Formats: sequence, structure tokens, C-alpha cells
Amino acid sequence: MMNFNADDDGGERRDRSHRRSRRGFLAASGVVAAGALAGCMDFLPGTSSSSGGELSVSDFRGSGPLVEERSAPGGTSIEELPELSGELTMYLGGGESGLYLDLIDLLEQYYPDFSVSHQQESASNLANRIDEENRAGTTPADVFMAVDAGALGSVAQSDAAVSLSTDVLDLVPDAYHDGDGRWIGFAGRARAVPYNTNELSESDVPSSVREFPNTDAFGDSFGWAPSYSAFQSFVTAMRIIRDDEPTRQWLQSMQDTGVTTFNNEFVVSNRVADGEVYGGFANHYYALRVQSDRSSAPIDLAFTEGDAGALVNVSGAQILQGTEKQDLAETFIRHVLSAEAQEFFATRTYAYPMIPEVEPVGDLPTIDELSPPDIDLTELADVGGTVDMLREVGVL
Repeated sequence: MMNFNADDDGGERRDRSHRRSRRGFLAASGVVAAGALAGCMDFLPGTSSSSGGELSVSDFRGSGPLVEERSAPGGTSIEELPELSGELTMYLGGGESGLYLDLIDLLEQYYPDFSVSHQQESASNLANRIDEENRAGTTPADVFMAVDAGALGSVAQSDAAVSLSTDVLDLVPDAYHDGDGRWIGFAGRARAVPYNTNELSESDVPSSVREFPNTDAFGDSFGWAPSYSAFQSFVTAMRIIRDDEPTRQWLQSMQDTGVTTFNNEFVVSNRVADGEVYGGFANHYYALRVQSDRSSAPIDLAFTEGDAGALVNVSGAQILQGTEKQDLAETFIRHVLSAEAQEFFATRTYAYPMIPEVEPVGDLPTIDELSPPDIDLTELADVGGTVDMLREVGVL
């Protein structure tokens, strides 16, 4: 067992000549869409007033000032895809399972002959269950959708997932699917540094995460949430890039600065906006949530470059071994990568869309404009070793 704790498909791209630098963007946007994120990447209730195949991109799209100015998403519309017909059984893992269900509900409205039965639980628990069930040859699910590439990677490494076709894999950049095609990302989240704009400027934030213990900008006014899964994936990425001992030393050095510990990264971002701490580590969309709750909050984002602090992790999907509905399952995943579904993730959750034809919201830099580390996201499955290290150095 492996334990580890878009209605027009050709919309014109907006002119990006007005963009700020890659490292900061919230202050430039001025106002953020009204939809708030909760939990890991929660969602606004659906606004659909249509049914029986009459849905349009507006039913998938979120609302708010940033969304109102968006052009039609690019990519392939669901109108151009094979129909979904039949029933799929899914395991849904992670804090935004409700988001998955909201999207699935829209697809069920569009395709009256399509339905999904599901079970929700943590991504890690479901990944371990799939491994056990695969060993026994009794896995009842057809598809696994999970918040974390590590969970998907664990299932792939246990040979419990089948390879997707190249037609599907080619829709997403190579970094955001398994090399053997056994999982694919459909929504991304970037590690970022929220900072208080009353206390700091973008230039005060180091461009390398290893510089953080030595910077004078934050002093002892910095926050993190080490019990949070996204933070643990970040540290796992650091172990992959720099090895264990330098990571252990970095963690100890951060503790020596007097870093403040919080329960989750939404709290970190709120405390940054409050001025309780001047900066912190958090997924990018939490600062957006703070801004949507408090439009005048003095918070902006910076991004480091090429290291674990710039990690882009994904929510993704895979087809499980033993399914008798592989064609339907792959058609479903193709729908999750449609123009409409990618617009759903971009505008309702502020996640990074995985297909390049759909842009992120507002002035959020595109993935191509970020500098994430060159690592295999499947390796993030080794969170167990990271938890052990965090305990050893007294972070947990």
C-alpha cells in the first residue's frame, strides 16, 4: 500500500500588453470577482436556469466584475464532443468535491441520458482504497477525480489506472499529466506569497524561497500552515529539488525567524491582509478569496521563480483498471477539458485552466508566465516522508 498523508470555441485572446509583472497582480486588478473560495477550492452555486441540453457557456461561467469582461473561451466546445450516455461510478477526493458535483450536475443537465454515482472522501484515503481494491480485483469505480497530483500518482504507481489516449493528453501541457498517460490535470493552483501592501512592496519579496530565512523584509512577521496538504506538497517538492538535508535545514531556519503557524492557508492570507503578519505561503486563490470578501484589503501576490515556492500542482482525473466503461470515462474526461468546463474552473474557483485556450481570471499571470520547477508531479506522492521530516524538526 502506498500511503501519503469555455459557447464559442474560438474566442479572441485578450491583449496582455497591460499586464503587470509576473510576480504581482492583485493591486492591478482593483476588484475581484464576487465568488469566494472555501475549503481547498470551493465554488459558487450554479446559476443555470436551463435544462435538457439547452445550456450555454454562461451556465458554466462564474459571475462578478472580472468575469463580465471576459471574451468567449477558446478550446473545443462540448457541442463538438461525442455525447455522454450511460452511468459512471466515481471516487471524488479532496476538499472541492462539491465543485466536481456542481460541474457534473451541469453535464447531467446537458445530457439527460448521462448520470454519475459517486463517493466522496479525502484524496489520500481514496487512493489507498483504490490500491487495495486493485490488488483484490474488486475496484467498483470507473474514474478517480482528486485534488492532488500526488494521490493520482500513487494510484498510477500501483498500476491501478489505465493510460489515456494521446488525443486527450495532447490537450494539456506535458508537465500536467503523467508520462504514461495514467492521469491528467484539469485545474491548477500555484504556490504564491501573499504580502501586505501597507507594509511591503513586490520588490521586498525574495524571488527564491531559499532566501526567505535571510531576508529582513518580513522579520518575524511571516505565516505558514504546515499541517495543510498544499504546504506539505510544497515541502515535498523542495525535497525533490534540493534533497532532504537542505530542506530540513531550511525548515529549521524558518522556525528560527519566528514564523507564525496557522491552521490553513486561507487564514494565512486573511492574517496578511489584517497586517498580523506581513507575508506568508499560500495557494494563489486564497488571496483572491480575501479580496472577494474584503475589496479594500491590502493584499497582493508575488511568485518565486523555478523552485518549490513556484510549484504548480493540479487537480486531475484518471480511469481505473477494471472498468468496463473506458470509452465513456475518457469521453467524460474530455468534457472536463472542454472550453465550458475550463471556463468553469477559471471563473468559479480562480484555478488555473489546463488548456492554453482558456485564460485565468483578471491579471493573474498565465502558467506560461510563471516559472514553476521542472519536476514530475507524480513524485509528490511521497508526502509521508515529508510529514516525518516536519515532525522531526518540530514544525508539526
